[in-house]
Amino acid sequence: MDSTNNRDTDTAPSDNEYLLDPSEAAEIVPDDPDHPMDSDGEDVQADGEAHEEIQLQNDSIAYFDLHTDSIFCIANHPLTPTTIATGGGDDTTYIFSADVSLPVLPSSYESSPSTSRSSLQPMAKLSGHTDSVNTLTYTLPSGEYLITGGLDGQIRVHSTTITSPTPYPLLASAQEVPEVNFLIPCPHPSHPDTFALGASDGSVWVYTLDASDTSSPLQVLQAYYLHTGSCTAGAWTPDGKFLATVSEDGSLYVWDPFGEAAAAGVTDSSSSSSSGQAAIVGLTTADQRFAVEDGLFSVAIAPSGAFAAVGGAHGIIRIVGLPRLSPISTSASAAASKSLKASSGGGGIAKKTPGGGKKASGLIETTPGGSSSSGQAGAILASLQVQSESIETLAFSPHHSLLAAGSVDGSICLFDTAHRFTVRRHIKEAHEDGFAVVQVAFGASSAEEAWLLTSCGMDGAVRRWDCRGGATAGAGAGAGVASQHQRGLAKEWRGHRGEGEGGGVLGFVMLGGGNVVTAGDDGVSLVFAS
Repeated sequence: MDSTNNRDTDTAPSDNEYLLDPSEAAEIVPDDPDHPMDSDGEDVQADGEAHEEIQLQNDSIAYFDLHTDSIFCIANHPLTPTTIATGGGDDTTYIFSADVSLPVLPSSYESSPSTSRSSLQPMAKLSGHTDSVNTLTYTLPSGEYLITGGLDGQIRVHSTTITSPTPYPLLASAQEVPEVNFLIPCPHPSHPDTFALGASDGSVWVYTLDASDTSSPLQVLQAYYLHTGSCTAGAWTPDGKFLATVSEDGSLYVWDPFGEAAAAGVTDSSSSSSSGQAAIVGLTTADQRFAVEDGLFSVAIAPSGAFAAVGGAHGIIRIVGLPRLSPISTSASAAASKSLKASSGGGGIAKKTPGGGKKASGLIETTPGGSSSSGQAGAILASLQVQSESIETLAFSPHHSLLAAGSVDGSICLFDTAHRFTVRRHIKEAHEDGFAVVQVAFGASSAEEAWLLTSCGMDGAVRRWDCRGGATAGAGAGAGVASQHQRGLAKEWRGHRGEGEGGGVLGFVMLGGGNVVTAGDDGVSLVFAS
């Protein structure tokens, strides 16, 4: 029989023979074609890995991004503040200009506003360190030298006035310590181009620079060895006569590098060592009134020079009185300086006998009110503990009676130095999600700007606070926009990645007009306009 005819004659099955009876179904799934697939709120890439959408905000007007690792330190030239130096984990220092021209009209007035940002180009690139550059400074008063310090223990001195054949040529270098923790320039008018160094082995060094001495342009004026732990921070008195340093061992010493306190008979025999070293103030954990277990990490000196604030673990701050000297005659000061340089000797890096110094004529200034006299030197004037974790940064307002403290707990506390250091404002979560506050600084160009406090933190934000008003201005501890303004938030800038290590802001400098330039843990320096 023909097969074609067989197919034609077969009986076609009924459609109902292939359908299940509804009673035989275990579960009926309703038809919902618009229901999205379950992705747990995450997008999935082609390789199967999930990724999150990140919303980025960048308020900067310019950036510098040639560092290939974190930027650990930043400084600007004292006479040309827009000249910026940065040092980073790539063992390199860059110098660039942050002088960025802004449009005459705001973008809202422009017919075609531009969102592009200026990519800043380097003026100089400095190498020579074999480990991270973690501190640098220009010398005072005119910024003739840039000094860089690294985790390799080196300090390297570059001239800023020589531009040919290469800018910022190396003038001198030294390596006396395992790691350099900080460098700070001395503001003493009779001792220009002098700076202090604090080291990981606890030693403190004071150097001076003289390019005219070609055989030994970098000279050691003093070296001190009383700290038994890493020297974490230091500060000069506003007149540059004394140097205060603190350590992880919980000690505070105030040094007399130029011998002016010694000339006035001000010494602290309790801080003397077997080597004959002496400080004019010395406090350690042996004094239970002063003791801060787990170390001290920050220090600042009041604009009057009457007292110092030291900050340490567990949110503890101690206020310590300092001696104050009357002005020394120009001839006596010059004689002391000449004697110090002569005693340093010549040839290479000369070391001055620790604790030495030429005595010069001077008098202890005893003033009424809040000023400290010789009798108050070393006295603990106040003990404060408002914040819960380490005090990483301290700053005094140059024109108002305010002390600001930034803590690892993310808060900023303002104290009234004229009224027994009462709390003016405690800004909880000043940097959100509990990320550490890294630096605080008041404006200094005018009394108006001195009310404004700028802070940066590991959340990647830079914030500016209006510190006028009392404790009521600090009410509202929520993280919302309204509560931030209640707490005095005047401005916020973002652009760094944030989220802690690898994305925070490790420091900043302020330019004229309130502009800010940052050092980012993400390896980028951003310029923010006020």
